[in-house]
Amino acid sequence: MDLSTSVKVCFKKYATFEGRAQRSEFWYFCLFCLLVGIVTLYIDISVLGYSVEEEYTPLNTIAYLAVFIPSISVTARRLHDIGKSGWWMLLALTGIGIILLIIWYATEGEKKKNRFGNPIKIK
Repeated sequence: MDLSTSVKVCFKKYATFEGRAQRSEFWYFCLFCLLVGIVTLYIDISVLGYSVEEEYTPLNTIAYLAVFIPSISVTARRLHDIGKSGWWMLLALTGIGIILLIIWYATEGEKKKNRFGNPIKIK
C-alpha cells in the first residue's frame, strides 16, 4: 500500500473502529499526518504571521481536528491486526507504554483470521 492509497482508505474508514489495518496503512497515515502538520504550521507561521511560541494556530488546529478521528480508528484497526483490542492504545497515557505500542505497531499482523476479521488482501 502506498501513501495516497493509505490516506484514501483511512479517510474512507473515517470512524470505522472494526476490522484490521496493515502496517503500511498505519505508518503511511502517520507520515501523512506529520507532513500535514509541518506544512500547516509553516503556512501559519510564514504566511499568516503567527509565532512559533503560540499554542494554537488556525490551519494547524483545523488539520489536527481533521485527522484526529481517522488516526484513532487506524490505530485501533492496526492493533486488531496483531490480535489486540483497540483499547490497548490507552497505554500511551502511561508514558512508558508508548514503547510497547510502537513495538506492536511495527509487528507483522496475523496471517490467519482472528477475532477481528480476515487478514488484509493487497490488490
